Amino acid sequence: MKNYRVKRILVIFIILLVLSGSSVIFISFSNDDFKLVKSLEIYYSLFRELNLFYVDETDPEKLVESSIEGMLEELDPYTSFIPESEQENFNFMTTGQYGGIGALIRRSGDYAIIAEPYYDFPAAKNNLRAGDTIVAIDGISMKEKEITNISDHLKGTPGTPVRITLRRIGVKGEFEKTLIRERITINNVPYYGMISEQIGYVRLSNFTTDAAKEVKNAVLELKRKYKPVGIILDVRGNPGGLLIESVDVANLFIEYGQEIVITKGRVDQWDYTYKTRGIPVDTEIPVVVLVSRSSASASEILAGSMQDLDRGVIIGQRTYGKGLVQTTRNLAYNSKLKVTTAKYYIPSGRCIQALDYSTRNEDGSVGAIPDSLISEYQTKNGRKVYDGGGILPDIITTPGNVSQFTISLFTQNIIFDFATIYASCHDSILPVKDFVISDELYAEFMAYVIDRNFTYSTRSEDNLKKLIESSRQEKYYELAADEFAALEKKLAHDNEKDLNHFRDEIARLLKQEIVLRYYYQWGSMEAAIENDPEIEKAVEVLKNNDDYLSILGYQTEKIHASLTE
Repeated sequence: MKNYRVKRILVIFIILLVLSGSSVIFISFSNDDFKLVKSLEIYYSLFRELNLFYVDETDPEKLVESSIEGMLEELDPYTSFIPESEQENFNFMTTGQYGGIGALIRRSGDYAIIAEPYYDFPAAKNNLRAGDTIVAIDGISMKEKEITNISDHLKGTPGTPVRITLRRIGVKGEFEKTLIRERITINNVPYYGMISEQIGYVRLSNFTTDAAKEVKNAVLELKRKYKPVGIILDVRGNPGGLLIESVDVANLFIEYGQEIVITKGRVDQWDYTYKTRGIPVDTEIPVVVLVSRSSASASEILAGSMQDLDRGVIIGQRTYGKGLVQTTRNLAYNSKLKVTTAKYYIPSGRCIQALDYSTRNEDGSVGAIPDSLISEYQTKNGRKVYDGGGILPDIITTPGNVSQFTISLFTQNIIFDFATIYASCHDSILPVKDFVISDELYAEFMAYVIDRNFTYSTRSEDNLKKLIESSRQEKYYELAADEFAALEKKLAHDNEKDLNHFRDEIARLLKQEIVLRYYYQWGSMEAAIENDPEIEKAVEVLKNNDDYLSILGYQTEKIHASLTE
């Protein structure tokens, strides 16, 4: 290993000499090293000639950044260049912290609006509300500005002031608020509580710094206050984050010294075995881990290790399949390289990476690992599990599909705007569990939708339009004009009919949006888990201990016999 490092340092020294114009002779190195020197010298000479002789003025910094991005595209989507200008966003992704006012913003027409103020941060403490329009920041108009640009204006060093000009429904004219920026920390655990009298629930949305600490505090509080007989750990939609946090979350339910994940790379220094390193909270309480198609990376380490060690039942859909580990390397001028250095392997020995980036198709695309290369492994209790494509749950569920009508109401801000108007007319609402979308309230919403002249098109209507257009181009339309007209009539939607037909799913989103105005993210999450079929399935499994143990491969007859001896 030492000789390898010395050799690489020598090669880099040679490259620097070549690029500086010095000649190097009588030095022997491998063919791969020669290719490296040759390629870099070609790149340097091409870049020099391009900047000297190209017909128009060039931007060297932009050209280099573009060439870096092009080079990294040949690898995997997780290896990326992070320029100095993006350091703050990168730090937020790893720590969950940034300096700002504590609010989520989104586009609405020519301006951005406050979509969600975070509880107990400057925006909420200064009574900024969801739906407020951001007209200007520090006297600079935000009209038609990009969301990233507006966000940059709001962010800044904690302790510094920011003056925001706003417009609000129900308030005449514009008004100003001066906020003092703070260090904003986004919780990894946005909600926890009791689903029933017996079952606790913890929502884990990220694996940034202190994720395990937050989960531990949530579980300890649930145990102290309610003494649950089972815990649901929800990582649906969790994209992952810090590997060590996933190990520490698993450690809350798994004994000290247990192997959770191994990383293996091309360079020896990235080969490492991660074991539980602390005292667990509870190694006996039944656990269900909820996963989805977008649960990735650290979420898969957690779910996969719990499955391999038969410590918890996994419910949901096959996970994303990201079995690659990234390490951040410092570069010149405060830039960084986030580079894939290893693959991770969970306790059964399987790697759950779904795509093979080392082998590409002729068109440059990346294919899934073929079935012929998928291998069988075993859990601690001898259950069969497989590699090659994420974590396959013990109980597979089908996620509920939301209608195109409801999606359009959401994406066109109809539900959001109605909730804003509602909140402007009501100072308070009942607690989350008691607040319901009554017939009277839903009738008001229906009238609002119709008054807004809301329009949308279904996929069926869009596809029919394309078919009609193609038939006109090919001159077949006249032959089937009557049939096309009849089909258009049958597929045509009616807002009032759809509002009634899709009431349940619309009312659920409407409740979440209204509750958010009064109880912030915590209340919205509490509303979101009501009548969730996957949570209901998890509760069912946890309440039947024999079924739970049977799924994990335990022989319940022997367990009962040992208890009676």
